[in-house]
Amino acid sequence: GRYLQQSGSPEHYTHYSVIDISIHHKHGANITYCHYYQESEDGKTYFVKIHAPWEVLATYADVLKIKVPFKVNDIPDNSEIPMNWLSTPFRLPEHIMNPEPDYFTAPFNKSKSDFFLIEDKETFFPPSTRNRIVYYILARCPYFKDECGDRDKKGIKRLLNNGTYTAAFPLHDSRYWTKSKDPNCESERFNLYKYWAKFFCFFKEQPLNLVRKYYGEKIGIYFAWLGFYTEMLFFAAVVGTICFVYGFLTYDDNEWSKEICSEEIGGNIVMCPLCDQKCTYWRLNITCNSSWQSHLFDNVATVFFAIFMGIWVTLFLEFWKRRQARLEYEWDLVDFEEEQQQLQLRPEYETKCTNRKLNRITQEMEPYLPITSKCARICLSGATVLLWISLIIACIIGVIAYRLAVYASFASIMKNNTATNLDVVAPYVTPQLATSVTASCINFVIIMILNLLYERVAIKITDMEIPKTHLEYENKLTVKMFLFQFVNYYSSCFYVAFFKGKFVGYPGNYTYMFGSSKLRNEECEPGGCLIELTTQLVIVMTGKQVWGNIQEALVPWLMNWWGSRKARSHPESLYSRWEQDYDLQGFGQLGLFYEYLEMVIQFGFITLFVASFPLAPLLALINNIIEVRVDAWKLTTQFRRPVAAKAHSIGAWEEILGGMAVLSVVTNAFIVAFTSDMIPRLVYMYAYRTHDELNMKGYINNSLSVFNISHLFKNLQENEIPDVLLLCRYRDYRYPPDDKKRYEHNMQFWHILAAKLAFIIIMEHVVFMVKFFVAWMIPDVPSDVRARVKRERYLVQEYLHNYEVEKLKIQHIFLLYAHIGLDSFCRPKPDM
Repeated sequence: GRYLQQSGSPEHYTHYSVIDISIHHKHGANITYCHYYQESEDGKTYFVKIHAPWEVLATYADVLKIKVPFKVNDIPDNSEIPMNWLSTPFRLPEHIMNPEPDYFTAPFNKSKSDFFLIEDKETFFPPSTRNRIVYYILARCPYFKDECGDRDKKGIKRLLNNGTYTAAFPLHDSRYWTKSKDPNCESERFNLYKYWAKFFCFFKEQPLNLVRKYYGEKIGIYFAWLGFYTEMLFFAAVVGTICFVYGFLTYDDNEWSKEICSEEIGGNIVMCPLCDQKCTYWRLNITCNSSWQSHLFDNVATVFFAIFMGIWVTLFLEFWKRRQARLEYEWDLVDFEEEQQQLQLRPEYETKCTNRKLNRITQEMEPYLPITSKCARICLSGATVLLWISLIIACIIGVIAYRLAVYASFASIMKNNTATNLDVVAPYVTPQLATSVTASCINFVIIMILNLLYERVAIKITDMEIPKTHLEYENKLTVKMFLFQFVNYYSSCFYVAFFKGKFVGYPGNYTYMFGSSKLRNEECEPGGCLIELTTQLVIVMTGKQVWGNIQEALVPWLMNWWGSRKARSHPESLYSRWEQDYDLQGFGQLGLFYEYLEMVIQFGFITLFVASFPLAPLLALINNIIEVRVDAWKLTTQFRRPVAAKAHSIGAWEEILGGMAVLSVVTNAFIVAFTSDMIPRLVYMYAYRTHDELNMKGYINNSLSVFNISHLFKNLQENEIPDVLLLCRYRDYRYPPDDKKRYEHNMQFWHILAAKLAFIIIMEHVVFMVKFFVAWMIPDVPSDVRARVKRERYLVQEYLHNYEVEKLKIQHIFLLYAHIGLDSFCRPKPDM
């Protein structure tokens, strides 16, 4: 039950001493503080070590309704796994996986302590429970009372906030690379490092019960969710890899790519310029490579994988609810309520709110924020969020303008080298490839810069709103950060998927950015925009994951290495446990917030745009295997031990994941319909082919419209047009120049549009029906868990009833003996 504080003490304390102080709390318990004042490197830092005895722990375990064992679990475990020997390489030793026996538990009652299974009072409460109780007391102890006596200042959080103390944290029980020399110490930190935090344990199961015992339920449930998410990614990665392999194996069956690469077909098709003035005409066969690459991701398997991922998301969320329900029972969180956490005010709220009113729950006077001030702060916060989202959109427009300008510049350079030779491949491939890759890289750099800036802005505007409790603060920050990161990371992908090439116009009547601007809207190449969406997704997703892992692992290690550089020269006997822990990084109350945010953003990449890149789940799987061990390593070795906290779920993130799961069905349906060329190909195959065979021959010629250069309303002055060139082709479905409805959309365009809309409606309805059916079929709580919960509640009532009956019997016997003794004492003695 040890607890460590770091404080700035007066300079004149230059000796080592021990002082015992008893501080009383409203529940009538004392905490014995053992103060160790010891001079540090700067001569001003002193440590205070706090110990909570059994009476304190028992009192507050009663107050907090902490569940403790009262009977060994008597329900047989029938969960035998077929071919259980296959999982042997992935298992950990039993004492690591299940450090405590399985018990039925009930809320602790100090007056009935003999009802519970207490073998040793020193080890009855696990370390996470002990440090949570101590912090609960410290967070509520008053330390100042003003003259009026109605404004008590209390809580270690306020003392930390105003700089009286610099840190407050529980001690680690040992060094992570070696066991403690104390034989009574369990050295759980060493076990966590050995069996959990090492990277070479990546194929092993996680010791979640030990994580929960050492760090508490809130951290335990994060790693449980991350591990479960990684396990489910394995199935998505396998199916995605099969879809990719299918595209690779059907490489030679790609008729439209053969036509593009053919000298007789693609080599004789002259395409209209892709930009004004600086771009020249080009032959279709120079897009041969990109057409083959596009087929790897744009094939029939894409439709199947998009539908599969819509169902996979539902299975993931539903099975997680079941896993979460099981953890709630095993970790005694079934009846856990967060109201106790919600009643604790933030120190900043108490400091900044000068008005006071009666709290109906606690019946105490507490500070409050007037409604007018609250509304004004919320409006200002919302305006700031909108401003920054507008800044992101402006940056995306800037990247689009960059793409257009750089493409025109590259095309101009290549044009000067090739003049009017349409047989040269470089004029198209080099500008297109260079523009796409460099624009994606620049976009990623802008994303990371904006992310760094907005993180600070989000914290400041959330502080400006002055949330009342930490739970409210975290929820407000969650909404702001997720909304910003959603726009920041996904906006470029949304542009490529749903806007690029959709509003182009046609030769002589092109659509331009900013109206009269010279920047013409981008076109998709004949192979479609899907390959460019794939490129964008790979660069942003992979770059974020690699950078995130490097930052998470390297930054804390460098800061700890630099901070402890002087202490490393001291012998072990002079470098105490509290000094070692103080040199580590503080985990902070928002430590898990950033971990969840990182994984939820990744979840968006593999669900919202997965139809364009079936290998995205595989990349996410590889990253998460590393992420689990990196997070475990830094928590075990680079951070101070955080204060244990309870949490029965992943909180607001579960609702965000559910919303993204629904949105992913819509986005993938639109990607297949409008970004991929799957629907136009199917329409051609079944309705517009000019031969009897059911294949894609003639598709390329059918998908390109014809433009007569003499019909240009405004000639491209810098284009050198050969005398023999009268017609050029462009990507669209319009009537030819010799038709009365020339350059208007033809009937095939409307048929394809109807097919796309029909596909979206059918796919969405099919996937949503399957999702709702699967959600209905899979109960949120497993049947065996429901049975165990009912069994536990029944036993609590029965055992408590028997316990009370036995106490009444004993009391009755004592009263009877007392009555008999008193009666014999009062009765006169018979005559002798």
